Formats: sequence, C-alpha cells, structure tokens
Amino acid sequence: MLQAADLTIRLNPADDVVIARVELPAGTTLVKEGNVAVTGRVPAGHKVAVRDVKSGQPVRRYNQIIGFATRDIRAGEHVHVQNLAMGDFQRDYAFSSDVKNTVAINPQATFQGIVRADGRIATRNYIGILTSVNCSATVARAIARHFENRLDAYPNVDGVIALTHKSGCGMASDGEAIDVLRRTMAGYARHPNFFAVQVVGLGCEANQINSLLSTQSLKRHDKLHAYTIQEKGGTSKAIREGISRIEAVLADANKVQRETVPASHLTLGLQCGGSDGYSGISANPALGATVDMLVRHGGTAILSETPEIYGAEHLLTRRAVSREVGEKLISRIKWWEDYTRRNGNEMNNNPSPGNKAGGLTTILEKSLGAVAKGGTTNLVQVLEYAEPATAKGFVYMDTPGYDPVSATGQVAGGANMICFTTGRGSAYGCKPAPSLKLATNTALWEHQEEDMDINCGTIIDGKESVEQAGRRFFDLVLETASGRKSKSELFGYGEDEFAPWVLGATM
Repeated sequence: MLQAADLTIRLNPADDVVIARVELPAGTTLVKEGNVAVTGRVPAGHKVAVRDVKSGQPVRRYNQIIGFATRDIRAGEHVHVQNLAMGDFQRDYAFSSDVKNTVAINPQATFQGIVRADGRIATRNYIGILTSVNCSATVARAIARHFENRLDAYPNVDGVIALTHKSGCGMASDGEAIDVLRRTMAGYARHPNFFAVQVVGLGCEANQINSLLSTQSLKRHDKLHAYTIQEKGGTSKAIREGISRIEAVLADANKVQRETVPASHLTLGLQCGGSDGYSGISANPALGATVDMLVRHGGTAILSETPEIYGAEHLLTRRAVSREVGEKLISRIKWWEDYTRRNGNEMNNNPSPGNKAGGLTTILEKSLGAVAKGGTTNLVQVLEYAEPATAKGFVYMDTPGYDPVSATGQVAGGANMICFTTGRGSAYGCKPAPSLKLATNTALWEHQEEDMDINCGTIIDGKESVEQAGRRFFDLVLETASGRKSKSELFGYGEDEFAPWVLGATM
C-alpha cells in the first residue's frame, strides 16, 4: 500500500507542481511537499500545486514552462484547464550547446534479420500492393484478399497486403502535395520489409504511374510491377494480372532465411498516442533509454510529430550536431506556425480530449513529455516528411501529430519497426513494419493487456527504474525484429493504418 510520502511524483526541485500517483481526495496531506493539504479531488496522473502561483505567472514541470496561471493558484489545488493555459514565451535554442560524444558499444547486439540481395536488412517479409490513387483501391484489396488463408505452403511469407489511400487525384500534377504522396509511395516501394511490390493505378489520375516512377527514380523490374486498370481492360483483368504476378514470386519469397545481423540495421519510428500525465514520466523516457542503447549499438531512431514537440524544440536544438541541423528543425516549426495560421487553426489545438482527461493540460506540457522518447544522444539529421533517413543515430522527421500519418512517413523514411507509447490505450499497427506498444501505467496494462506489448507502469509503481525498463524493452525490440509477433500483428492491424499526409486543397 502506498504511504503518504509516496502519493506524488516530483520531477524537478524547481517545479511548481507534482504528479498524483493515485487519486488524491480532498484533505490528503502531501508529506514530502512540506505537508501541503490537497484542497479538492485530484485524479491519478494529474497535477497538484505545491506552492502558490500568481495569475499570469508561468507554471513549471520538468523545470520547464508548461503554461501560465489564468488565476491565482494556491498550494494544494488541482492544476489543469480551469487555471492553466497556453502562453507565448521566448525559447533559447542554444544550438549545439549540449552536443556530446556518443560512446559506441562493442560488440554490437544482434537480431535475426532477413538479408536482401542488395544487403539491406528486413524485419518482416511481405508482398505489397500499392495504389497510385483511391480509384484503384478496390482492385488492390481484391488481389490481396485472394491470398487470405492460401499461404500455408509459404510459411516464410508474412502476408500479401494492400496499402490503399484516399488521394492521388483532385490535386495538381506537380507541387508540394503530390511530391509528398510520391515520396511516401516510393519509400514503401523500396522498403526492405517488402520482397516484391506492385503499383496499381486507374489510368487517368493526376498521380500518373509513369510520372511517379520517373520522379522517384524507380524502375520496373521482376519485383516491382506497375500497371493501370484502364490499360488492362477493366477490374477483373486487372485483378487477374495482380494475382498472377504475385503467384509468380511467392516461391522465391518463401526462400528467405533469417540470419544473425547487428542491431545497427534497426531503424525505430518513435510514436506516442493517447498520452496521459504519466507518459513523460514512464513510457516515454523508458523508450528514450532504449533509443540511447540502440544509438550506441549503431542503430537509428526517428522522432516525429512536430505539433507535439512544439514548445520543447529548444531541448532538441541544443543536441543538434550542427547549427544547420538545428535551424532546419526551427524552419519546420515556423512552417507549422504558418500552416496552422492559414488554415484558421493554432498549434495548441492539442492536447486531445483524451489527453486532457489523462492529466495533460497544454501542448507545452505534452511536448516536454513527448521529446523524452528521443533519449539523450545528439540530433544528427532533420528530415522532411517521408524523406529517407540516411544518417545513423537520433534523427528527426517533420510529420503531423496524427499517429497513422506520422508513422506512415517514418516507415517511408526507412523505419523497420514502430515503438508506440500510450497512456489511454491506443490500438494500432503498421504494416509492413511491426509496431510495439508501451503502456505508461499498470492500470492500462491490466485493462487492455491484449493490445499492449510492455508495461512501463512499473516505473510509476516504484518497482523498476527508467533504465531497467528501457533495457527490458530493448530486448523486446530485438526479439520482435527477429520475428516475434507484436500484439497488433496478432490482431491483423496495419493495412488500414497506411495514411500518407494529404496537403493542400482537394479540387
């Protein structure tokens, strides 16, 4: 049973608030905080003031500003949307001031990966069907559906999957919007987790297949086919074409064998969704500890979701290996400020209702917890959406905060696994890259264990350190990369979650 001294979590001595481990009834005395008396019910994961804060003054958590008091706050009060709000303040970007040497670990950790003919390493072995436009989605799904329950003779093939989307036409044939779509499709067409890919179009769409191939330097070959419904003579003929082409490569796809490869071939996409007040204390820093280990073993991790690092970007620019890398991140922040402004929105449309119910009040607070997923090593590269990650180490990719769109960009950039923290209970998968979910609290783990891969609530419960949980998750990453199925894979998640970022007007 928790003692009175263990009822809250203090993250920094300078903080104005502490976090409730459990629900705190009115009258509860916070012994560790100088016998502060709680003035009203504070839900688990929410904040309680430990000192008086005047109206208009900043409120600190992690010793960082998470918002400004909208009225006087007394010690012992619940601090949330009723008395805390977003506000503007200057951030010191201090480019590269916290850069440090990363000590490599030798020998490197290993996993059982699939070595492709060109030397790239896969964690899964799928055959994929991509669509140039929404109009060819039905054909793509019909081709994939033909192979359901028909792969028993091919145990080394993880599946035949159709990744469809809602775009590809009603847009300009050149410009930013179609560039992003084509870059995303090219990233999937090249992804090592696909043994073979075919691209199916309608024929008259803005996203012409030949233009897609030429702009992305893709060439047709025995494992990359592309055709349209119109050129094949209609739906039935296009479906038969797709089935025939897949049947021709199944035997070769099944010949793959897993072999021991170094962990430097792993690229993790870092995600958080359904975050709560515990995310920045347990699962996110535990994932950050895993990232630090992977980077020291020579691997790569991609942090994303630009609207959800907003207000904490100064913690990343300090770790940028050069001013140029740091300034590229800030340029993406400014792009987002302009993007939301011209669409009649604002950067603080986050947190979501579920985030607020879980204890997060402003985007500043959410962002400070979110950046913890990126660990502590140097920021070596900043990418635009779906750009290939070419550097080893900790990388940033500009994406929206919406999880399926963000993860789609990361996989297009080369992520061969997604690591997804959640406090409210996300259900998500991401083919062809397996997705692992980290629960921020034990209550969620026990309530929704069928969707969660690991419990980081042990940190909140005082049973495990962040570093211990990070090591435990690192081991699970290696096992999953070696073929162990994640919970989302067992449920079949991952095809409908393919969601390229749609920019601009639909005409």
